Amino acid sequence: MDYENFLELVKKRRSIRSFKADPIPDDYIDKIIEAARWAPSGFNLQPWEFVVVKNQELRKGIVQYLRDFMATSGPLEATRESWQGPKPPAGAPTPPLGFANAPVFIIPFGDIRFRVGLPMIHRYNEESWDRTYTSTMASAFLYMHLAATSLGLASQWVSAVTQPTVHCLIKQLLGIPAPLKIYDMLALGYPDVKPAPRLVRSREEMVHYDFCGEDDFKNDEQVKDFIFRIRNPKVSP
Repeated sequence: MDYENFLELVKKRRSIRSFKADPIPDDYIDKIIEAARWAPSGFNLQPWEFVVVKNQELRKGIVQYLRDFMATSGPLEATRESWQGPKPPAGAPTPPLGFANAPVFIIPFGDIRFRVGLPMIHRYNEESWDRTYTSTMASAFLYMHLAATSLGLASQWVSAVTQPTVHCLIKQLLGIPAPLKIYDMLALGYPDVKPAPRLVRSREEMVHYDFCGEDDFKNDEQVKDFIFRIRNPKVSP
């Protein structure tokens, strides 16, 4: 693959929030996990495990845990700063979970026992261990998304599975032993919606060479303006 084809793949990858219920070929799932298996990992420890959830009842259970959690988000969103744009009205129903119809969930788990393989300077430094673990799992997860895109599939990065209550319930539901820690969940299927254009910052405003000072970065108002535009893509600032 040349760079232009690679860049096209990267641009094509999007988080899709509505899926068809059509089944996915098993070899597609194998290919996605095979790509993740070759991702870079801190000190080559490869602490990942992958649980593929195709059973409908198990997927319904996971979706229900996430619905229950998301039902608590309304009061929190009401505390969001007013400059970020309109808030959901009080008592508004929980938005539908677009990934609920996805025929496959893939949940990467990190095995924290692999920590003992780190050099001692990292092994006993909580910040260093957390950074190594997160970067490692994120690398494998991103490879999964890119592989899914290359196969014509849609995927969504479902991070709410890491919330403590949801995390605990999913582990219990799937029989996952204690030393394993959910990283995130990939909802996988064929897209049932075409994503809207994505607002991406220009390269010129984010790349700095050698020395850079305060004037080379966004000021507070510019940061707020950008946040408003990504939160309210259909509203003119």
